[in-house]
Amino acid sequence: MDERKLAAISAAANFDFEGTLTDIAPFGNGHINETWLARFEIGLMGPLYVIMQKINISVFTEPERLMENIAGVTSWLRKKIIEEGGDPERETLTLIPAKDGKVFYRGENGQYWRAYRFITDATCYDMAESAEDFRQSAIAFGRFQRRLADYPADSLYESIPGFHDTQMRLATFRKAVADDTCGRRKDVQKEIDFVLSHADLATCYKRAAGNTPLPLRVTHNDTKLNNVMIDDKTHKGICVIDLDTVMPGFVMNDFGDSIRFGASTALEDERDLSKVSCSLDLFSAYAEGFMQECASRLTEAEKSLLPDSALVMTYECGTRFLTDYLQGDTYFRIHRPGQNLDRARNQFRLVEDMESKLPRMREIVADAAAAAQKKETGAV
Repeated sequence: MDERKLAAISAAANFDFEGTLTDIAPFGNGHINETWLARFEIGLMGPLYVIMQKINISVFTEPERLMENIAGVTSWLRKKIIEEGGDPERETLTLIPAKDGKVFYRGENGQYWRAYRFITDATCYDMAESAEDFRQSAIAFGRFQRRLADYPADSLYESIPGFHDTQMRLATFRKAVADDTCGRRKDVQKEIDFVLSHADLATCYKRAAGNTPLPLRVTHNDTKLNNVMIDDKTHKGICVIDLDTVMPGFVMNDFGDSIRFGASTALEDERDLSKVSCSLDLFSAYAEGFMQECASRLTEAEKSLLPDSALVMTYECGTRFLTDYLQGDTYFRIHRPGQNLDRARNQFRLVEDMESKLPRMREIVADAAAAAQKKETGAV
């Protein structure tokens, strides 16, 4: 048995689980944390499935404050879900406390672990199998935004400072190019030129907002399609997961990152760039679902920036992938050499496609906002 599995079994013994651990195995394909699915047998009640995660403390340097964020947000969501007559066991994550009552376990070796009740009969998709799947993810993220609209955003800890500060990401990229610590700069000049030629995207929000500050909201900040669980029977989006990056932020970032990942016609490390484009059908489905849930909570400035946010978030992500490649692949987990470079090229191709489709994307969002408003007011 390898050391990682032994560590997971040891950590599991320190949580307040029911039953007897009968199996534990790696789970999912996340880039940052180490995730395990554990099975516990509870006599005649049958199995209980639990997600165990070792928090990456190189990325999340204050894991206890990170867990305060998650505990606070999930408690708030649970209350809202109950008020709306929903099912809190399926519509938000349920933390399982450690035996000492904390929402995390800190091992003697300094590792931090947490545990969630696994939501059965639901699936996370890396790519939308239909426009309806993507619309359901939009409904889930829009509902997440609406339910947290009154949560005090400024009370949240910034788990990764400047996470969606595109200007900061660009500055980090420039330094990585200048330092060239791994000697890779000579092979990626075309990609470097792309980042620099699109640098105006880093100030898009600031230029559009002018002297009127954009609202600071509770945002998820990693709104990929595979961070929404889709019910296997109803095919409805039921639960937003992966709450590590829940922080104060701009709603546009959540919308834009969803489009970046979910409206693409290819996985984000696809090397055949001819397969990479932004599907307007998927974009439209997402805009409609998102607006259906939270349009009434957004300002006109926020709504107008949603289409542009798709380009901003795709550009930012591509810049981060290329930065990590230049620095030696130290942040994003890779499974083969050059994967971060492939990811960067993929994102830059997607930006180019979005640029050509931006006028239509703006029309789609405006129409979705108007339809949501009519529905809310009862107009026909």
